[in-house]
Amino acid sequence: MSHFVVIGAGQAGSSLVAKLRAEGFDGRITLVGAETAPPYQRPPLSKAYLLGEMEKARLFLRPEAWYAEHDIELRLGVTASALDAGARTVTLSDGETLSYDRLALCTGAHPRRLPAAIGGDLAGVFTMRDLADADTLAPEMVEGRRLLVVGGGYIGLEAAAVAAKRGLTVTVVEQAERILQRVAAPETSAYFRDLHQSHGVEIREGVGLERLLGEERVTGARLTDGSELTADFAIVGVGVAPGTGLAEPAGLALDNGIRCDIHCRTSDEHIWAAGDCASLLWADMRIRLESVGNAIDMAENAALNMLGRGVEYRPRPWFWSDQFDTKLQIAGLNASWDAVHVRPGETPAQASHWYYRGDKLIAVDAMNDSRAYMVGKRLIEAGRSPDPARATDPATDLKALLK
Repeated sequence: MSHFVVIGAGQAGSSLVAKLRAEGFDGRITLVGAETAPPYQRPPLSKAYLLGEMEKARLFLRPEAWYAEHDIELRLGVTASALDAGARTVTLSDGETLSYDRLALCTGAHPRRLPAAIGGDLAGVFTMRDLADADTLAPEMVEGRRLLVVGGGYIGLEAAAVAAKRGLTVTVVEQAERILQRVAAPETSAYFRDLHQSHGVEIREGVGLERLLGEERVTGARLTDGSELTADFAIVGVGVAPGTGLAEPAGLALDNGIRCDIHCRTSDEHIWAAGDCASLLWADMRIRLESVGNAIDMAENAALNMLGRGVEYRPRPWFWSDQFDTKLQIAGLNASWDAVHVRPGETPAQASHWYYRGDKLIAVDAMNDSRAYMVGKRLIEAGRSPDPARATDPATDLKALLK
């Protein structure tokens, strides 16, 4: 009997094993996860779950019993400590060695932490990535306390929004010239700067963190401009690194993650990868897509190809973020944009930003405007690029752009 092993019990790993069974694979499947909880959704952790608006059980992608019902061996609370690609074996942290016929690496990504030399290991310094992070952080979210957020990306801003809604005093420090600089246009940065400031969040841009202050627990921070802030705790959101710790010593090719071909196969013919840990080909570029949509789609494609289907993976990037009462929906990928055109919404809280590279539409940021998002997504996936003046004219019926 063939044995397929999947390392990483997150969104990608769970989607992959489900697809294997749905496609009729009747061999042995083992899904290995480092956490003790069954596979769950991550996006709500920094939003509804941290706000106390979602119970833990609602996070789970499937009831734990589902895996046994589908004859999937779910190994939780253990990590894969070594991979021998030549022998086709994986050694687990509990000492067991698994032999496999096909292997999938869905090892995700881990948050970057601040160096200990600048206070990164002080008590009261948190990251926001997994369920344990959210559960540890939740008791800190007490009205009247002071939160320092290091990093003005989406994770940092989502955490800042939750804290502000719960009545904390929040300061966001971003070393770059503007929040969201790595992932969005100045127009989108300005929208979210205004949004946070309107809710009392202090945004400090263009200034870095020199060090966190405190003896055993963080009490504040000294910034690169010489100013000091007081804080009861801090959340660090300075990006993530792909989970390549198992792949690299096994000799798999890396390129900003585990390098995959168009079939999600790694440099080893018996190993596939999917999700945040994997780098893939998209529009003649090699990228990593950190999103739920990609985790699901890439994992399901990998499952098909582990079964020998030979299906090429063509990602269709989309993302979202919830902050305060604003839902941001992003269609496409804004790599190498050279112009952004703003379409006003029907209310001041609505807007959409249309990214062009030359005369080609490549992405849309839609704030509280699901119609602009859906139309933009369909246009991008169809390879159609309306004239930007027409697309962003409020008098233009968006659906007319699809005709």
